[in-house]
Amino acid sequence: MAKSASLGGGNHLIIPKLPERINRLGELANNLWWSWHPEARALFRMLDYPLWRLSGHNPVQQLQEIDKEKLEAAAGDSTFLSLYDSTLSAFVNEMANGNSWYATRHPNSLPRTVAYFSMEFAIHNSLPIYAGGLGALAGDLCKEASDLGIPMVAVGFMYPQGYFHQLISADGWQEEVYRRLDFSKAPIIPIISGDGHKCLVEVQMKNRLLHIGAWLVRLGRLNLYLLDTDVDENSPEDRQLSNRLYTSDLEHRLQQEILLGIGGVRLLRTLGIEPSVWHANEGHTAFMILEHIREKTEKGATFAEALESVQKASVFTTHTPVPAGHDVFPASLVGQYFENYWPSLGIGREAFLNLGRRDAGDDTFNMTILSLKTTSHRNAVSQLHGTVTRRMWHGLWPDRSEDDVPITHVTNGIHVPTWIPVELRELYDEYLGQDWVERQDDIEIWQHVDDIPDKKLWLTRRILKRKLFHLILERAQQRWAQGEATPQQILAMGSLLNSDALTIGFVRRFAEYKRPALLFQDMERLKRIVNDRWRPVQIIFAGKSHPADTASKKLLQRVHTMAGDREFQGRIAFLEDYDMHLARYLVQGVDVWLNTPRRLQEASGTSGMKAALNGVLHLSISDGWWREAYNGNNGWVIGDDALYASAEEEDKADAEALYRLLEEKVVPLYYNRNRNNPPQMWVSMVKQSIRSVVPVFCARRMLKEYCERMYLPAADM
Repeated sequence: MAKSASLGGGNHLIIPKLPERINRLGELANNLWWSWHPEARALFRMLDYPLWRLSGHNPVQQLQEIDKEKLEAAAGDSTFLSLYDSTLSAFVNEMANGNSWYATRHPNSLPRTVAYFSMEFAIHNSLPIYAGGLGALAGDLCKEASDLGIPMVAVGFMYPQGYFHQLISADGWQEEVYRRLDFSKAPIIPIISGDGHKCLVEVQMKNRLLHIGAWLVRLGRLNLYLLDTDVDENSPEDRQLSNRLYTSDLEHRLQQEILLGIGGVRLLRTLGIEPSVWHANEGHTAFMILEHIREKTEKGATFAEALESVQKASVFTTHTPVPAGHDVFPASLVGQYFENYWPSLGIGREAFLNLGRRDAGDDTFNMTILSLKTTSHRNAVSQLHGTVTRRMWHGLWPDRSEDDVPITHVTNGIHVPTWIPVELRELYDEYLGQDWVERQDDIEIWQHVDDIPDKKLWLTRRILKRKLFHLILERAQQRWAQGEATPQQILAMGSLLNSDALTIGFVRRFAEYKRPALLFQDMERLKRIVNDRWRPVQIIFAGKSHPADTASKKLLQRVHTMAGDREFQGRIAFLEDYDMHLARYLVQGVDVWLNTPRRLQEASGTSGMKAALNGVLHLSISDGWWREAYNGNNGWVIGDDALYASAEEEDKADAEALYRLLEEKVVPLYYNRNRNNPPQMWVSMVKQSIRSVVPVFCARRMLKEYCERMYLPAADM
């Protein structure tokens, strides 16, 4: 194991020498702080707008490819320099951390940092190491921790191939395309050992030693460390171990989770980081808790003493409300990988395997059970999910009532600066006050949403909608120009969509329980709704199926087929390769956000929160976060809370309720206006949605809860 480590040159060596007057542009580019600060994004846009777009809004790549003459011109442009100076000043002041919420409210309450482990992080599309909602939550949490000044480091994986890119074939079948990330053009910095090698730590992996390197991603005040097995010391097979996110091979997944948990802890130690609190985001990360226990037994504690100490300092967040969604491995397989590990804990095989078993006769090893048994601070991610989770794991505490099971909830929230466009942010600046971002969790300031003139809010919504439709048309034109798509595919991509029509978005991971095909229960009725001459409705679908989930791929194929059906007159679209970039346009540009999960199977959901922030109304089953948020005037609930005897019965009832809502409530409300005025009642509901959702379901509220309810008690050992 390396004794010390330092930052390597990495992409800093590739960025050309900058003019002295603007020589800190490289520092800004390599801290993803720019991704959620509009003044920083405006700075790089102003530098070279065409290159900014071509780079995918990636300033590291932009600075590598920009002409030297443009850099020299920027260094002499007073307008650019004014923005450069103000942006740099804001960046430097924030990095100083002196006036942050944590520094003023809880100074030095955490003896040392919080270590946050997650399998994926969605930070920005220039770093595609995420698959979906779990990564978006982790990314938003880290950004908000930086904004609040909470001392935190994060640990995850550097996936060179990330999650897959989605390509839809002519027959509607999802094809997975993996593209290797060009490390030299990503906002990452290699970490080099004290003796000049990329290998930093080692982990015993069954019958071999696995060598691990790491990369640093700067997120404002927070450092994110990404593990990497692509180092010279490893075999060709092991160099590929961290290549892809969420492989379907069980043994490969187990190896990745050992690497993340045990290797992640050892990396932090090598870097001299001694956390006070350890936060495991979902069961994938649970082996970090075992490694923390091992450290204590190595220093002389008994297993029981080490377990008790580690439990007090550990936080576990579960996001999965159904048993099938948790990581479960054969106990025999886990035994093979840990037979040389459990002796260092001072326990035998059965005691070790029992840490991940519901009972002694179980032949599986459940990562959520391991997490629940080795932590004292446990939470679900919505109020309803807390109830479901306590019921699911009641058997681990058989002497307690279900309500007394020691699992609380901290409802998820979204990082507001990441998901709001500049047009709406400026509108909020004008009517809520220039400090509204700092006070975003203050319910009182959101009452001023009513002060925004209806016409101004409606016009802003129209601008955002047109931006979405421009992107959709541009993507379709590009595919057509490249000769890569049939006319039917171009139709399915939304090329005939009309920005004046009521537009509904169904945008999420494709899975059976999310019921993407619920709208198609009664085809003739849907056609009447969609094709109404005076009140047309459009539906945009986007999302990926897991590569190994054939059933959901068939669902996706069915939806894509409907998008190409001429009888829908081009008013149904499927947008392929859904990612963070496309997500921003969708949560900002549609009119209604549709969510139809089977009851009690949505832990929380955050996409609807992002939509509400941007004035998009929520139309959803009463599940996850919407159970807490719905007040009767800020959106719509599909059906009721009844639990049905069969999936078929549930689908039939919910489809009927959905059609009725569209016909009797949603569509009339949207089109109830004259030619020159916005739909007054619609805009009123939009304001009610913004006012009631944003301050309660923002990451600022969420992180303050984590800090005060979980981190501070965990640090007070």
